[in-house]
Amino acid sequence: MVNLKIDSAHSTVSFVVKHMMFAKVRGNFGQFEGTINFDESNPANSSVNVTVDATSIDTKEPNRDGHLKSNDFFGTENNPTLTFVSTSVEPKGDDLMVHGDLTMNGVTRPIVLETEFNGKGQSPMGVEVYSFSAEAKVKRSDFNMNWNAAIETGGFLVSDEVKVEIEIEANPAA
Repeated sequence: MVNLKIDSAHSTVSFVVKHMMFAKVRGNFGQFEGTINFDESNPANSSVNVTVDATSIDTKEPNRDGHLKSNDFFGTENNPTLTFVSTSVEPKGDDLMVHGDLTMNGVTRPIVLETEFNGKGQSPMGVEVYSFSAEAKVKRSDFNMNWNAAIETGGFLVSDEVKVEIEIEANPAA
C-alpha cells in the first residue's frame, strides 16, 4: 500500500455538458486536493478522498461561471466544496470501478468512477509519480441542480447528464 497525495499542478478535474442539445461546453475546477491509498497488488484495498473548491470553476466565460456558482447550480455560498469519498474499489478487467459518495450542492449521492491506472515512474526530479484516469456520468438533477431553459427548437439549453473527466498524477505523501 502506498499513500499518495494528488499533484494538482499536474492533474485536472473537468466536465463536459451538452448545450442546446447538440454542442458541448467544457469546464474545469482549478483548485482541488486529495489522497489515494493505492494497493497495486490488491486494488480492492485502495481508497480515494478528494475535495474540490467549487468556487474555482472555469468555463472560460465569467458570466456563465458566476451563474454556475449561484444557487441555480453549485450554490457555492453555502456549499463551497465538492467531495468524493470512496466506499469500495472493484477491479474489472484492466480497469477499477471506484464506488463512492459524491457530495455536490449539499447533496450526497453514490457514483462510480471508471478508473484506469496508467502506470508509475520516476520524474526527472527523482519523485515517484503514479497516474490515473477516471470518468463518470452524473445527473445534475440528482444534486438539486434543476435550472434550465426551454429552447425554441425543442429540448433544453443544458443537458441533465454531465460527463466528469479526471486526470491524476499523484506522489507518495511525505
